Amino acid sequence: MKKTQNVTIKGTKDGLTLHLDDTCSYEELKQELDRKLSNSSRVQEDNKLLTVKVKVGNRYLSEEQKEELKDLIRQKRNLIVDDIETNVLTKEDAERLKREGEIVSIARVIRSGQVVEVLGDLLLIGDVNPGGTVKASGNIFIMGSLKGIAHAGCEGNDEAVIAASVMKPSQLRISDSINRAPDHSSDEDGRSMECAYISENNQIIVDRLQALIQQRPNLTRFEGGR
Repeated sequence: MKKTQNVTIKGTKDGLTLHLDDTCSYEELKQELDRKLSNSSRVQEDNKLLTVKVKVGNRYLSEEQKEELKDLIRQKRNLIVDDIETNVLTKEDAERLKREGEIVSIARVIRSGQVVEVLGDLLLIGDVNPGGTVKASGNIFIMGSLKGIAHAGCEGNDEAVIAASVMKPSQLRISDSINRAPDHSSDEDGRSMECAYISENNQIIVDRLQALIQQRPNLTRFEGGR
């Protein structure tokens, strides 16, 4: 008895979504896709362009196979491939995600003219002197004085934060937002730790460290998700 269909076509307000079975052979998939798209294109009489999203589930597709499927779909009337979605991560993607979730610890003083940039969160045990710069794709935590430039979320992460034992930066940056040195700063003698984050009004706010509990509750992810 023949198993369930390998290709399911669903119409949406934005176009078509193709759900492709991830257990059949690639050749079987291509043949059924070609047949169903040919039947579907005969029904469509107008010249309106339709965007197509392709979902392949847990099937791995090489770049050559992706292009082959795109070409097959493009040959049909009025169809434009928008995206091919897969649940499969390449080794490179997995390694990058792992690095982005890591906390990079550095113990040193960042002096004038020096730039330190990491992928993931940065934990700096030391000072950032005037003229020094620290950058991270994630959050920045400084166990010392921040008197230079700190740029968190440098690859576009608006949820990133900056925290320092002594917050006296020459400039704060989070994602694409830039803030000059805050009007108030931490008391070096009192070690009053402060933080910076992007508010709902897309402004960088400098506040007491305790504000992060409400503003960024997901920062506790390294505690086992609670």
